[in-house]
Amino acid sequence: RSGAGAEIQERGDGRFGVRQAFRGVGSLVSSAGPVQLFHGEALAGEQLQENELMQHYGFTSRPPPGFMFVCLPVGGKTAHGIAVATEHAGYRLRGLATGEMAIYTDEGDSIILRRGHLIEVTTETLRIAASTKVEMITPLLTTTGEVKADGDITDRIPASGQSMAQMRAVYNGHTHHENDAHGETNVPTQQV
Repeated sequence: RSGAGAEIQERGDGRFGVRQAFRGVGSLVSSAGPVQLFHGEALAGEQLQENELMQHYGFTSRPPPGFMFVCLPVGGKTAHGIAVATEHAGYRLRGLATGEMAIYTDEGDSIILRRGHLIEVTTETLRIAASTKVEMITPLLTTTGEVKADGDITDRIPASGQSMAQMRAVYNGHTHHENDAHGETNVPTQQV
């Protein structure tokens, strides 16, 4: 039976009620539109087609097949269900301490905000696209690998900084005053 556009279901005891929130497993997500749409199957076996997948502002994901969801049937209508939470047990990071949070993918990439003011980023390539500049305000920057730059590297800025290219030019052209004959030496034969 139906009333006011809501899906009314028999509870099994002869009474009727409006469909409440339910769980299911998603098989496909389309992220092309303004709101993502998903297909899946409710735990009672109903097939869901193009139901909405709502997410928090500023955060978005396209869950891989097999994701679990909690769906709210708007007006009690399963056909107009909106998923308000998703999870994928196969990829979720485990073992986080109380208060920690993470962003992760099915490929193993993650950003974890750890206890003790530590942020861990795990990936193969980290690309930062900043149209103006990247600022790092820290007393120490360390790396275990090489550092390469397409442009100059400058130290002690802004007061008396010099680029490595400027320091190289000074070194390559420098001479020494001889103490015995008071002449000048030649520039170094080994240039930098």
